[in-house]
Formats: sequence, C-alpha cells, structure tokens
Amino acid sequence: MSVIDPERTGAERAATPLSAGGLLQLVRRGVATTRRDLIRVTGLSRSTVTQRVDALLAAGLLKELAGEAEGRGRPAGTLAVDERYGHILVAGLHRDHAELTAMDIGGRLLHQKTLPMSISEGPERVLTAVEAELAGLLAEADVDPGATVALGVGVPGPVDVSVGRAIQPPVMPGWHDYPVRDRLEAHFDVPVYVENDANLMALGEQRVHWPLAPSLLLVTVGTGIGSGIVIDGRLYRGVDGGAGDIGHIKMYGYEERCACGAIGCLAAVASGGALVKQLAALGKDVAHVSDVRRLVQQCDADAVAAVRKAGQLAGEVITTVVSVLNPEILVLGGDMAYTNEHFVTGLRELIYQRSLPRATRNLRVVSTRLGALASLVGMRELVLDEVFAPAAVDARLAAAAAT
Repeated sequence: MSVIDPERTGAERAATPLSAGGLLQLVRRGVATTRRDLIRVTGLSRSTVTQRVDALLAAGLLKELAGEAEGRGRPAGTLAVDERYGHILVAGLHRDHAELTAMDIGGRLLHQKTLPMSISEGPERVLTAVEAELAGLLAEADVDPGATVALGVGVPGPVDVSVGRAIQPPVMPGWHDYPVRDRLEAHFDVPVYVENDANLMALGEQRVHWPLAPSLLLVTVGTGIGSGIVIDGRLYRGVDGGAGDIGHIKMYGYEERCACGAIGCLAAVASGGALVKQLAALGKDVAHVSDVRRLVQQCDADAVAAVRKAGQLAGEVITTVVSVLNPEILVLGGDMAYTNEHFVTGLRELIYQRSLPRATRNLRVVSTRLGALASLVGMRELVLDEVFAPAAVDARLAAAAAT
C-alpha cells in the first residue's frame, strides 16, 4: 500500500541519484535527453550509463527514438519516458460534478466522462458512483485495466496526503477523515493518491511553464477560492494539508455566511458563487458563474463594479500571502480570474498598492496557461513523482532481475 511522505519528493527518496532510477528521473525532468547528456550530467562512464539505460528500456520505462550517429558510436537517440508503460486514472471531484479521466503516462487523454453529482452527497454515494464509472471508463477507452499505474483523486478541500483523507474540508460535508485512499486502493488494487485540487493546478503550471521558478503561488477563483504553493519544485502543504486555504480567511466588516458555515470568509464575499448571489439580489438573471461573465461581457455596470470589488477583496488577502511568501510567479486561474479582466485589475491594484516594493519587485502576475488541464497535468506529475521515484524504480528493476 502506498503512502506519500508530504515532506519528501520521490527524487529525495532515491537510493542514489546515479542509479538507473536516478537516470530515469533526469530524463523525465528534461535534464538529460540522450545517453551523452546522462554521461555529461552524472559523470558516469559510458558503459555504466549504457547498462542502466538498457535496463530501463527492457523494463518498458524508457523509449529511445532514433537519431543521428555520433561519429563511429551508436546513434544519439532521444530518450523519453515510454507512455506505453501504462495509464493513470483521475477522479476530479468538484462541488457539483465529478470529472473522470484516463490518460497515458505521457499525458495523452484516452477518455473522459463527466458525472453531474454534488460532493455534498457524501463519500459513500460519490465514491460508489466513481468506482462504477471508472470501470466503465476503462472499457470505453479500450485499455487494459491491469496496466493502470495509479488512481489520482482531486478534492476541493485540505488533504492529509500521508493518509489520503480530507481533513475538515469546509465545502465537503461528511468527508472529514473518510478513508478515501484506503477504500479506493482496496477496490482497484492500485496505488491511490489524494490531493487538493488547487495544489494540483499549481504543480501542473509550475512543472510545465515555470520549472525554474523558486516559488510559485496559484490562486483559483471560481465557485469558491483556493490557492496552491510550489517551493523549489515541490508542493508546500503545511503541517496537515491546510496551506493555501485562503478562501476561508475572515474579512473584517463582512457578515455574509460562507458555505463552510462561518461568517465573512473571503469566499463568501469575493468568489464567483458570492457574485452570483450579489447580482441575483439586484434582480439580475444569474444562476451560475458563467452568467456573471456574460453580464460583464455585456458591460453591465452592476456586474462590472461587483467583479472589480471582488478582485480588490481577494487582493487584500493575496497581498499578505505575497508579502510572506515573496513568490516569483503568481498564477491566476478559475472561471473568474482566468478570463475576467475586471477581477484581475482589481486584484492587481491591491497587491501593488499594499505590498512592500521588495515583495513585488520581481513578481510576475500571469493567467493560467493550462486552464482546465492544469489539475490533470498536476496529478500526472504527482503520480509519476511517486511511481517513478528513483528508489521505487530501482526496486522494480531489482525484483525483475531476481526472477
């Protein structure tokens, strides 16, 4: 049974960075893409690199694409993780629906399905439906269930990844301390990883577009508000998974009741869901966050003013986070922040007005480039960090050699 150590990445658990598993990690991260690169980066001899790369090729973990000949030696083929090794299942659980995905380890989407269901129905009903639908998803994708590498589950709440359980999630009634990982591992007999959805988005954006950034903060604003933090290439989750839960920071002077039951949370006054309520109270025809965007695009004065104010309120909280974390990259995502210039303008105003110059001198505020794919990419990266951790790969090769 698999357990993620929240304080250590797969690379840090390697027996040695120069082992076969360590070489695979270098290839996966793009540090080396040929045998010659591996020799140069590691200082290992050509014969040692050849032996270890050949073992990875034989195990189906690596593939080598033909290249031009290097003098009288073998062709300088390009190395890459072999996507045929298996596939990953992902269950993204949201407030009002679940997104189920099968993708190969290279990130190619094999099949997707959306289930309209509320996460407030509780873990028993939701997970029973997910279990049934994932089995059907594999059949529809025409892939071998036995080649499933892992199942990843994203949830809109704090997660203790060491046990795979949501911990006091504000918008997930009935899910606190429910054994999500244990139940799904028993059902599917594969490793299961449970993670907060904003964390997944942050990891996806960082790995694909900002791999050299020492610190990245992603803020997602949709029906609710959340954030994910990546420092030195790995997620920062806090002591028990609560880092980044900015949507439930109390705002002074506001009495709106939040979905979590508290009064005056940021999400209750500045999220897309809050804006729907505010504009509906003014007699506007709104029922969903998309309706707010529609009114803004139509230049409705009330909608524009409400959205800009929401951006400023979010900026008040994010200013504190920026001052504490001093990130290089601030990524804005979610239905409200991704496409709404008025929200982003209000947010930028507060950050640059209220933060010390040092905190924002090298800050880049950008919109998500991955969009809706960010959490899927993040889950793939998280799973491969664990399944392809150097120590795990070395153990797999040793077991294969012993048989």
